[in-house]
Amino acid sequence: MAGIIFSIIAGAAMSIQGVMNTRLSDKIGLYESNVFVQGTAFILSLIALWILGKGTFREIGSVNKFYLLGGLLGLIITITVMLGIGKLSPTVAISVILISQLFVAALIDAFGWMNSEQIAFGWNKYIGMVLMIGGVLLFKFK
Repeated sequence: MAGIIFSIIAGAAMSIQGVMNTRLSDKIGLYESNVFVQGTAFILSLIALWILGKGTFREIGSVNKFYLLGGLLGLIITITVMLGIGKLSPTVAISVILISQLFVAALIDAFGWMNSEQIAFGWNKYIGMVLMIGGVLLFKFK
């Protein structure tokens, strides 16, 4: 149940943050708002690390180098969410983002990429994807 609650909070926060970042970028600029958002997150992450951190950076050298690209993906995510919401409505942009997330997560599961447990992607999941895409199309077309 905790995983579902955390996932609901993450989804809500991502939607709210995407709109907030887009409105901020309308006023101060796309890359300026990204620096503010990422900089604030960095400072808050340092505080959280100081208070809650229990791990160690000593093993970072043994991590698959591919996994160190998360920061780059954070930059890509923040900027493309702002651009998507700026060009579409928040509902349509977030819907497309969710479908993309689901599709890529399904590929990760289906092929067991990045040391994930391999999980079959059956016909019912394909139908679910088609229904989600249909829902976005219904939202988009007036």
